[in-house]
Amino acid sequence: MAYKRILTIQDISCVGQCSLTVALPILSACGLETSILPSAVLSTHTAGFTGYTFRDLTGDMPAIKDHWKKEQLQFEAIYTGYLGSREQISYIREMFRELKTASGVTVVDPAMADNGKLYPGFDGAYVEAMVALCADADFVVPNITEACFLTGMEFKTQYDRSYIDGLLAALAEKGMSNVVLTGVSYAEGRTGVVVYEKGVYSYYEHELLPNSCHGTGDIYASALVGAMMRGKTAVQAAKIAADYTVDCIKETAKLDNHWYGAAFEPVLYKLHEYLK
Repeated sequence: MAYKRILTIQDISCVGQCSLTVALPILSACGLETSILPSAVLSTHTAGFTGYTFRDLTGDMPAIKDHWKKEQLQFEAIYTGYLGSREQISYIREMFRELKTASGVTVVDPAMADNGKLYPGFDGAYVEAMVALCADADFVVPNITEACFLTGMEFKTQYDRSYIDGLLAALAEKGMSNVVLTGVSYAEGRTGVVVYEKGVYSYYEHELLPNSCHGTGDIYASALVGAMMRGKTAVQAAKIAADYTVDCIKETAKLDNHWYGAAFEPVLYKLHEYLK
């Protein structure tokens, strides 16, 4: 197996099992040299904690990029998660152009909305900037809410295949021809992921667990990218990432009062097995 170098760009929530504290160990477990660019440092994530600290690292990004260019460092994949500002997005678009190898892959998890609403602090201008970043990427990994914001389509909780097809077509019109759409449910008690790769639709369905966990989107996207970098097709990687995320949620359900994240570490060995 080739030893590949990947860069992931997202925040560090020091406690809370999300963003970089999830991406770094999962990508490393996939056998990848994982470089990081923190977009911000928080004492905890923002879901359920109060009084957390926040330090924006936007101002450090240009100098870091310039240093990497000077050292002639390039990456065989660049994967972005939660970002804090439009200014960061503009810097990352430059990194896509300047720091990716000729055959490298760029993956964007829009990480800006869920349950029909934008996360606090984001607005229409941020969405517009995210559309441009996603159009630059080789793959995008939105949930349905994020896909609706990216396209301007109405968010629905009840839908059928024609609605999802319309959403995928609208994303493609925006320049996003390779999409892994998460949280797609056509039947009660079931959910799944759609892989839409240059017009080809594939769907992987699995059980919908009753307990939800913060950070599972980060787990999913990291496992997806890791599997793709290990040579799996997008469809194979989407299945592996879904199965691993389900394992993490089930593991978390065994714990008392573990409300702030998903227990992904005890089942990392399963991800390693899926990659064989």
